[in-house]
Amino acid sequence: MRKVTKQTGGKLTAKQTAELEALQALPDSEIDYSDISPANSEEWRDAVVGKFYRPIKQQLTLRIDADVIDWFKQQGRGYQTRINELLRDAMRKDAKH
Repeated sequence: MRKVTKQTGGKLTAKQTAELEALQALPDSEIDYSDISPANSEEWRDAVVGKFYRPIKQQLTLRIDADVIDWFKQQGRGYQTRINELLRDAMRKDAKH
């Protein structure tokens, strides 16, 4: 069964909630794909996995040496994003072991 999540900015109406619950209960075998043409491998050649994925951010306090922070800041705007990318790379490398 597919998991349906709510990703709207506000509250769902009763009608929207009922529609989501009905869709979630619908087995994959009952989905009507007749208006969708079959995709071939050529059409997916340039596809990017996770292109629109945005992980949830969590604010925290972290003590980092001042010279390290200065080094990141000297590289321009987005230093927190660059730190996050380096941490994510380290996490991925560790997960491969």
